[in-house]
Amino acid sequence: MTTTRTLTDRYVEATLSRLPGRQRPDIEKELRASIADAVDDRIDAGTDPAEAELAVLAELGDPVRLAAGYAQRPLQLIGPALYLDYTRLLTALLTTVVPAVAVAVGLVGGLQGTPALRVVGDTLNAALTTGVHIAVWTTLLFAIIERAAPHRTPARPWTPSALPEPPSRRLRYAELITESVALVLFTAFILLSPLVSTRTDADGAPIGVFSPWLWETGVVYAFIALLVASLGFSYAKYYLRWSVPLAVAGSLVDIACPVTSIWLAANGKVLNPAFVQAAGWPADVPRWIGTGIVVISILTVAHTVTEGIRRARHR
Repeated sequence: MTTTRTLTDRYVEATLSRLPGRQRPDIEKELRASIADAVDDRIDAGTDPAEAELAVLAELGDPVRLAAGYAQRPLQLIGPALYLDYTRLLTALLTTVVPAVAVAVGLVGGLQGTPALRVVGDTLNAALTTGVHIAVWTTLLFAIIERAAPHRTPARPWTPSALPEPPSRRLRYAELITESVALVLFTAFILLSPLVSTRTDADGAPIGVFSPWLWETGVVYAFIALLVASLGFSYAKYYLRWSVPLAVAGSLVDIACPVTSIWLAANGKVLNPAFVQAAGWPADVPRWIGTGIVVISILTVAHTVTEGIRRARHR
């Protein structure tokens, strides 16, 4: 057999350079024999020797990929055997640890007397930083497991019993009724707060717990309108078929309510200073309440966004 060995030698060398030393002798013999047999077959079929060698090496493909196959080394960051466990753990950590850190940072900032806008910034920064660290280190951990024990991580057996139970229509309707009752009670509390109060001024008139600015500017009515619209979209999603415009509009309204709350709390427009003074509350109490409103509103926005993404993926 007369063949040009240059390309074959370079190909074999490129493959062996990515293999452990103890594997190289046997694999080199096997690989050279396989290439030689394939080249001979093409030459016997009438192909020029140089072209036959080129064709055989092209069929074998990238020597890096071939070496990975010999070494049984994964070329993907996280393979299919671990991918589902990876995504489940990552999702669980992001939806539990990140909100917990955000709440802790927000409360600490509020208790220390940090300005509201800075509390919001610190909370968002802590949540983002925590999320990035969780994603990076969880990914690194599973990548190491993928490479350290590729044969000891079989896919978890799946059975139909693992299928999630869909929420019943009766349960969803009960949730709507609960939302409706909560909205009525909350709206009544807000609208009656200037008329019914535990504190009165020198003339015996009630002092509302919420800032009079809310009524003077009409913001309170706009806020209640957003709450009613949010409930309306909840009913629409129950009775109408799911659609992208309906889902987007409902999510925007759901986000508008907590965003408005954040703006009001950050600017000190929630509580009535006269009520705070009449009640004898410590100076830090309004700040604590504002911080709590901001943190809860941020978590509400995050939940709305993640829930919208989850529902869209299941359609």
